[in-house]
Amino acid sequence: MAVSMNDPIAAGVAVRRNIAGSLVGLVAIIALGIAGYYLFPNNLALLTRIIAIALLVLSIDLVTGYCGVATLGHAALFGAGAYASGIASAHFGISDPLLMTAIGAGAGALAGLVSGFIILRAHGLPQLVLSIAVVHLFHEAANKASSWTGGSDGLSGISPDALLGMFEFDLWGRAAYIYGLVLLAVVFILLRFLVRSPFGMLARGVREDPLRISAMGASVKSVLLRMYVISGIVAGIGGALNAISTQVVGLDSLSFTLSAEALVMLVLGGTGSLYGALIGTVTFMWFEDVVSAANPFHWLTMVGVLLIAVVLFAPKGLYGTAAVLASRLRGGRA
Repeated sequence: MAVSMNDPIAAGVAVRRNIAGSLVGLVAIIALGIAGYYLFPNNLALLTRIIAIALLVLSIDLVTGYCGVATLGHAALFGAGAYASGIASAHFGISDPLLMTAIGAGAGALAGLVSGFIILRAHGLPQLVLSIAVVHLFHEAANKASSWTGGSDGLSGISPDALLGMFEFDLWGRAAYIYGLVLLAVVFILLRFLVRSPFGMLARGVREDPLRISAMGASVKSVLLRMYVISGIVAGIGGALNAISTQVVGLDSLSFTLSAEALVMLVLGGTGSLYGALIGTVTFMWFEDVVSAANPFHWLTMVGVLLIAVVLFAPKGLYGTAAVLASRLRGGRA
């Protein structure tokens, strides 16, 4: 049931629920992050990579899950953030991690503006094709600008300073992991409020019925383009984190494969849900790491079986299906 903003009691209840849900998500991220730090001290690099990709998947969820925009080119935004922060360090001597992250976010926003302007000029299948073309153009541009990006050899020479002047980015990846965890928690809280704000509700309305939104006087393209820019900021932060933690940026950060895998992670967890994006990322990447180590020759088959099983038996994704089942159980007990 929709909440009327003219009803202060109902509005207050909605705000309290949003705050409670945000706090639950924050506590879950911190708790799981601490558990990962102590349970897998030798795999912090992998965990940091999962956090960086989770930011990418969250950014896709904003435009695909909440706005209904089909895209297979979101790695362009992630890679733009990674290369911008890496170039800032390698070529201009900007090595403060916070400033590198801000530069990555800005580059992601710019890439989101450019990509969105192109992709949003079409609908449906042509839109999907445009998104693929965009990521290939970004990839080729980075490859050709080898004097800046390192081309196929990758961009090296990235040397972030100690975080806040105290925490060195060492070989064990402890500072990078904690920094990534903080970034994820902050971004998650901000996105929780964004998707439940009037703008977030408007974006959902665009996904459900763009004609009605246009009839109400709102600009559908303006809403989608703004969300694309916000999505670019989130993806750019993820790219910057990846550059800071690995201290190298390769063309794989701008690959179509990364875009496709990130979209698969979103579908696996459940579209239109920030929790689903996180769960899908962790499930896919951890399962991929475990099965590839156990069976280097047939691990892709196992990943394929997992995806088929989820699509057949949990069509709303892992989180979405679990939420539906939990709602039915609560209804049955009422």
